[in-house]
Amino acid sequence: MTEIVIASLMTMMTAATPLVYAATGELICEKSGVLNLGLEGMMLIGAVFGFATATLTGSAPLGLVGAMGSGLIASMIFAILTLQFMSNQVATGLALTIFGTGLSALVGFDYVGETIERMGPIYIPFLSNLPIIGKLIFGNDLLIYLGLALLLGTAFFLNKTRWGMILKAVGDSDVSAHAIGYPVVAIRFSAVLFGGMMAGLAGGYLSLVYTPLWAENMTAGRGWIALALVVFASWHPIKVLIGAVLFGGITIIQLNAQAFGLGLPAAFMSMLPYLATIFVLVFISRDPIKIRLNAPACLGKPFRADR
Repeated sequence: MTEIVIASLMTMMTAATPLVYAATGELICEKSGVLNLGLEGMMLIGAVFGFATATLTGSAPLGLVGAMGSGLIASMIFAILTLQFMSNQVATGLALTIFGTGLSALVGFDYVGETIERMGPIYIPFLSNLPIIGKLIFGNDLLIYLGLALLLGTAFFLNKTRWGMILKAVGDSDVSAHAIGYPVVAIRFSAVLFGGMMAGLAGGYLSLVYTPLWAENMTAGRGWIALALVVFASWHPIKVLIGAVLFGGITIIQLNAQAFGLGLPAAFMSMLPYLATIFVLVFISRDPIKIRLNAPACLGKPFRADR
């Protein structure tokens, strides 16, 4: 029984990790005042290019670099269109998702059915051999620990550093920040690129660690869940972890229910994470004042430096 519990908790952390990366990147992006709805497309681009890089080079770490690079390039397209040419952020983000879905299907056509060696967990002498907690805490893959470090670093950056305060100032009042002399467009551009890198890394984690293979639309809506997760967390990095673990736990409930043969339709179990997303969004929408207080005031609004 203990082994089953440990295995379930480890799987839950693995399922939560891509949400942590994608949601943290989107949080930084939205804190700067930019709404990027293209997370799903960037994750798919990261997943396919990461898998292709790992297959061609035989190196999973290089695959992760390729995933981050492809996500960065995809987000650069979004940034140029929305920040330089002032296109609508919502429409451009949706277009990026559609573009990413089609591009990943095209690039990944030759890789369907191929597998690579999964990035295994790290081994820490003595600590990994401890009963119960050894495997649970010290027996995970490196990216899980890096995801936790990313969240803590993001919280520190936003609340304790000068540039973090500037980023939040740009998201709350771009005109005032520009009047003081801060480069609003450059700061937002950097935030969008960071969000794209994290989305690409989240996609790469799916195709290189979570399930070491490529399948069309393998993100299965996780990009949209990550977007909802940012709102659920009220734009606070630590709450992102709580939400990611919650959605990861729902995924494990789904898998265990199917394994124990409860007799529930597989389609119903597969939609549990998305039902939970809808429930959470409806629940937090009951307090619109709290959402307005926590959300960046300039979120989704275009900025022109000449005004």
